[in-house]
Amino acid sequence: MKPETIEAAGVRLRPFREDDADDIAAACADPETQRFLPRLPRPYTRDDALAWLRDAEPAAWAAGGANYAIADPASDRLLGTIGLSHVDADRAQGELGYWAAPWARGRGVTTAATRLLAEHAFADGFHRLEILADWANPKSVRIALAAGFGPEGARRGAAFNSDGSRRDVAVFARLAGDPAGPVARALPDLPDGRLTDGVLALRPAAPDDVDFYLELMSTPDIVASHVPPLVPDREEIELRCARAQSRWLLGERADLVMVDAATGAPAGDIGLYYQEPPTAQAMIGYCVLPAFRGRGFARRATALVARWAFDNTAIARLIAGTNPANAGSQKVLESAGFLREGYQRNRLPGIAGGRIDDILWALLPGDLRETS
Repeated sequence: MKPETIEAAGVRLRPFREDDADDIAAACADPETQRFLPRLPRPYTRDDALAWLRDAEPAAWAAGGANYAIADPASDRLLGTIGLSHVDADRAQGELGYWAAPWARGRGVTTAATRLLAEHAFADGFHRLEILADWANPKSVRIALAAGFGPEGARRGAAFNSDGSRRDVAVFARLAGDPAGPVARALPDLPDGRLTDGVLALRPAAPDDVDFYLELMSTPDIVASHVPPLVPDREEIELRCARAQSRWLLGERADLVMVDAATGAPAGDIGLYYQEPPTAQAMIGYCVLPAFRGRGFARRATALVARWAFDNTAIARLIAGTNPANAGSQKVLESAGFLREGYQRNRLPGIAGGRIDDILWALLPGDLRETS
């Protein structure tokens, strides 16, 4: 590839100039940029930007890749960067990477730039392009999917943290013959970002829900029904909350916080786990803090999630499991329209190495009983 200006779909990719240094410095000093590019100098100064323009930027071209400024077609101001690195000429493949400046986020320019550079690279002879995204960076995951890069799993220990340790990343890829449109999502976004029946609201779990989940998952009777029945440590909860939005985007699961609509207080959790897409079957599980029990929150949450799933996804069957001793959970499922379908002996791990039975319940679209 060669450094030339290319433009399409309201975005311009052009070679860098020395007068981009101030914008590069401002963007790379931004906390979000530094969070997901942890090896950037801290603090990041104009001198760092000039050094990058002098050394690292031309090195990408020399290695057979690319390094473009994403620029506003009207003003030519820098909006971000996009590059092609880790080029393997024998396999005709490379890796796309990008960041957006704070003043350009939310405008779709990075997605447009990713599509444009991908098409340019394919026309130049590349066959396979990859994007490696941090699981905790749902914005990057959205860009990859919107640009036609399909998820291919995880690459363990492929990225560095700021302390020198390593972390896993999600892998996305697009081949030269793949469709140019966005990758279809199995679990779409919620309308207006939440579901509600006026009494209870459900919102996606977020990174700042760690303390709530620690309290919830430390409640003794909730621990007893958890798989495995152990209190998770803070690091595990932090990882779960940080990755929740990306796992939703990838169609694996939707983790939702139950919120008391009157007070805004988090009351519990309900999860939709799309564990069997080929048969259009998903599973739900829920738990409620003791202070909010007896108010029908689990029943309302179940109905809200089931209706959303049946109306907005390919899911045709929902299943759930209950401990035979948990009469309350069985009542929740029965009142929502779930039918008991089986009794599974020693299905789940229990406390102290034991095993517990599990009752299997299932719900079809015509079975659902709406809340009043």
